[in-house]
Amino acid sequence: METLEVRLGERSYPIHIGAGLLSDRALLESTVTAEQVLIVTNETVAPLYLERLKRALQARRTEALVLPDGEQHKTLATFASIVDRLIELRFHRDGCIVALGGGVVGDVAGFAAASYQRGIQFVQIPTTLLAQVDSSVGGKTAVNHPSAKNMIGAFHQPACVLADLDTLRTLPKRELAAGVAEIVKYGLIVDLELFRWLETNIERLAALDSGALAHTIRRSCEIKAAVVAEDEREHGNRALLNLGHTFGHALEALGGYGKWLHGEAVAIGIGLAAKTSNRLGWLSAADCGRIESLLRRAGLPVEADGVEPDAMLEAMALDKKASRHGLKLVLLREIGNAVVTAAPERSVLRDVLSGELGA
Repeated sequence: METLEVRLGERSYPIHIGAGLLSDRALLESTVTAEQVLIVTNETVAPLYLERLKRALQARRTEALVLPDGEQHKTLATFASIVDRLIELRFHRDGCIVALGGGVVGDVAGFAAASYQRGIQFVQIPTTLLAQVDSSVGGKTAVNHPSAKNMIGAFHQPACVLADLDTLRTLPKRELAAGVAEIVKYGLIVDLELFRWLETNIERLAALDSGALAHTIRRSCEIKAAVVAEDEREHGNRALLNLGHTFGHALEALGGYGKWLHGEAVAIGIGLAAKTSNRLGWLSAADCGRIESLLRRAGLPVEADGVEPDAMLEAMALDKKASRHGLKLVLLREIGNAVVTAAPERSVLRDVLSGELGA
């Protein structure tokens, strides 16, 4: 097991990365110290890991809530069902929610923890690659609005993150590839060496090579932990972590939160950000090609057929990072060097979208 730390003063917390953590009773009992525990999971993950986790926490008063699976269920209604269960169990302020699942489970369970009695403890046990490298770290919790992704939420840091590498072995290939999109993002924004490593080793990730998984998860968490420690509430450099996400979130909303997985939409968004950067004269055509090639080799989509450019622009305008000064985008000067900048003129974005979306 390797352990990193997200350094946030009194709210600092560890990220444990390793194989077999869900069977490590001593680790889990030292991590989940509350007497009252509600495990929030979903109908896909529960048959695989819920009983194992409950056995490890048998010294606690443990209950479970199994949610339906899928981004389309990341809603206020699902959030309310968690709060209803907490009230039904007469949960106290010193209780703990354990989020066992992917990004949807972590986001909605974390939002419930942030809101219930103005904030209770929660622990992240991410079971997807995307959640292990990205969404479980950093304290962003939210649910979706039908028109806009993650529009309703709160910052609420977990007490701990436990990333069990063994859970990745039950992931469908599509889910695994979706997580790789976020790893590619880290290389593009700040770490050229990671991007080059991925160009050489991307097939090892697809094959679930233990060394490749451990290396990329650790490096991704190191980058995110450092960025979050510097800018917890996204007033500055944390916004770099949104490369591809403004485009991607718009695609998810237009697709009804079911057409693309989050990582797939981010991959398409990364490609659109790269093309926009090239259109502005920043990123070379050769580097655009390298980015697209790597995403394709990872099994990720780089096109979004059937999406109208004007509908995409309207959805992007609802992005939660937009301000009264307009929309901001994360774009690339070069691979490993991203910047947060005002979005180019609508006509420029429309031209890029018209050429790439295939509507």
